Amino acid sequence: MRHYLFIFIFTLSFSAAADLPGKKFYQMTNAEIDQVIQQTAAQNLSISEKINLLSDYFLGTPYNLTCTGDGPYALLEAWPLVNFEETNCMAFCEHVLALSVSDSWDHFFDNLQQIRYKDGLIGMKTRNHYTMADWLPQNSWLLQDVSATVGGAYTKQVTRTISHRTFFKGKGMTDMRDVLPDRTITLNYVPLEALYKVKERIKAGDILALLFANKTNIFSAHMLMVVEKNGQKIIRESSNSKMTTFDTPYDQWVRQKQPLSKKYIGLAFMRIKPELDQKGKIIKPWEISALKGLHK
Repeated sequence: MRHYLFIFIFTLSFSAAADLPGKKFYQMTNAEIDQVIQQTAAQNLSISEKINLLSDYFLGTPYNLTCTGDGPYALLEAWPLVNFEETNCMAFCEHVLALSVSDSWDHFFDNLQQIRYKDGLIGMKTRNHYTMADWLPQNSWLLQDVSATVGGAYTKQVTRTISHRTFFKGKGMTDMRDVLPDRTITLNYVPLEALYKVKERIKAGDILALLFANKTNIFSAHMLMVVEKNGQKIIRESSNSKMTTFDTPYDQWVRQKQPLSKKYIGLAFMRIKPELDQKGKIIKPWEISALKGLHK
């Protein structure tokens, strides 16, 4: 054991496979996680279906805001590039996405860096810090913003100014070369009060951003995802509210958040691109540059 929805049958002949579904990732070795990646990739599942399945392995994982960073040689935030022993909301979503498009541990690691960093270049300045301003645009090869599709007539817009220079200064950085200029961005979102009404347009595998109501320099307060269990939509998240990764039925989650309208305005919705969300789809790390070229 490391330090720190679904019942399914594997038909492949991995020697240690039989007991894996009974363990969570934080209880597994890297070799065991590699087996799960390979076994899942061999099934005829879409990427969204694999998100639904593989995210279950994170339930119960301890929460830690500083669980991942830019690796041991970084000047700032020298925390692990990969961490299955603990997680936070963004690391949880990134790890699940990378697992869901990969067919081995090595490809998972490389795909994770492509999801987390601009062009997979590891560093503080190239990390996709802001969910809606950096992370989604840099992952437009894989995900699309479907907030307006989900929200329909209930869709609203919000505008914020994102300043990387101010953000990095707050982290103690003094070298501002190659830092992005301030950007004013307008986003679609679904208001809290409309979330019950759009439930049928939400799909398992959707990645969500919970948006601040009272900020002018940031959009996203939290990242989470939608899964389905026994025909029921579930919000799955890693949060400091319970210091772990856990499930909440969608209606219950909405009911809990609606009284917090002074803090949050609603949700933005991200979804795997339909041309990639196909049965058996695997994305090799070296294919991502071409995919990015197609979606500029």
